[in-house]
Amino acid sequence: MLKKWQKLPIELQHECIAPYYKALKKKRLTLIFKRLFDILFSFILLILASPFFLVLSIVIVIDSHGAPFYLQERVTQYGKKFRIIKFRTMVKNAAKMGSEVTVSDDPRITKTGKFIRRFRIDEVPQLINIVLGQMTFVGTRPEVPRYVEGYSAEMLATLLLPAGVTSRASIEYSNEQELLDGSTDIDKTYVEEILPEKMKYNLAYLQNFSCKEDFLIIFLTVKKVFFGG
Repeated sequence: MLKKWQKLPIELQHECIAPYYKALKKKRLTLIFKRLFDILFSFILLILASPFFLVLSIVIVIDSHGAPFYLQERVTQYGKKFRIIKFRTMVKNAAKMGSEVTVSDDPRITKTGKFIRRFRIDEVPQLINIVLGQMTFVGTRPEVPRYVEGYSAEMLATLLLPAGVTSRASIEYSNEQELLDGSTDIDKTYVEEILPEKMKYNLAYLQNFSCKEDFLIIFLTVKKVFFGG
């Protein structure tokens, strides 16, 4: 839900964020419907996916040493930190072996992980984050704290809503790993070149927020994952 302007974290009470806040404030009923949809649909999918969770968890553990799930600190609505839940696609302690972002041929990715990433299956456990209210189906992808610390004042507007599983930025930059290939400084390339471009889509989403847009993004995400293009 959207807090009153005076109750927002002080860093979000910025004049450049006000237009995005006003646009969302006009859609309060839509935001309520969005949350109700998140709760109902994520519960249904969790029940249907539970056998799949068990089988894939076993495959991941057999393929490489470590737990089947990967938890990482990310930032969501109003700058709150939470633990995002994913199926593990990389070797144990991969975060200590390189950058927070990955390239297409990252040696840390396991054999099972390559398949899981291809169809974005690693994102499925985030249904739990949605149920807990930490995430939503459609919204700005959650970043790690150190990237958020580098946000411009306008970029912080994306923290007015919960972080999302998918977005137009995710669709347009589904080849992000390839764009990072060959970079001598992956973190710098991501922060200075890719992130600002993704934020253009994320900020536009706030201004044009609607249920119709959310359903379209979900449809386009499924189409992109299974049919490419």
